[in-house]
Amino acid sequence: MKVEVVPYNYDWQDLFQAEAKQWFDLLNSNVIAIHHIGSTAIPNIYAKPIIDLLIEVKQINQVDQCNTAIAAKNYDIMGEYGIPGRRYFRKHNSVGIRTYHIHIYEQNSPQIQRHLAFRDYMRTHPKDAQKYSQLKQELAKKYPEDIESYMDGKDKFIKDIDQKASINMRR
Repeated sequence: MKVEVVPYNYDWQDLFQAEAKQWFDLLNSNVIAIHHIGSTAIPNIYAKPIIDLLIEVKQINQVDQCNTAIAAKNYDIMGEYGIPGRRYFRKHNSVGIRTYHIHIYEQNSPQIQRHLAFRDYMRTHPKDAQKYSQLKQELAKKYPEDIESYMDGKDKFIKDIDQKASINMRR
């Protein structure tokens, strides 16, 4: 997968809203909340132009019953994809470029709080957000065709921010 990070795009919020509406329609009364997460949810930083949605549901197993309808919306069904309790979906545009990641967790999953804490911390700590933006740009230049190395290069920074965000939440 090609690694490309681009400047913040104010259209990302509108793209999130439009996709969130489709997921509300797909999952209906099982949905508790849909959150915009990931770098496209953090203003003024560089990001891969992929919109991440975190969907909090009442019952995770009910999501599996919607797989046919989800596949009909051109999503790849990835199952837990390495994170127990998650349902993960990916979508590509007409030329094969990935455009959306959907992460679904059952209510009270610690993953929900972790993702939201990271996002909220970065939104309220612009110096750390800019450090993250710079790191992402450097890694994208260094590994333009190697998504695994790009992700590995962000790992320590993300864990450090997760720790700061956790401490910040408890205050």
